[in-house]
Amino acid sequence: MINDLILMNGYGFYVWSSFSFTLLSFCYLYFVTKAQLIKEQNKFLKKYSNLENNKVNVFKEQRTLREILIYSNISKI
Repeated sequence: MINDLILMNGYGFYVWSSFSFTLLSFCYLYFVTKAQLIKEQNKFLKKYSNLENNKVNVFKEQRTLREILIYSNISKI
């Protein structure tokens, strides 16, 4: 029964190699995207971390920047 699952009537090599290639590609894509996100968050924090309080309040009112600030605070935990 296990051999039937692995061999899949002669198509096992194609199926398992395709499955493993897809899994490795998704893992690579996940880690590259995560690294880019961290890089962009660090650039954002470096640029906007030393603003005065009145400018920070203006940025917090903007939806996009507010979302970025929320995610940057979560990633530090």
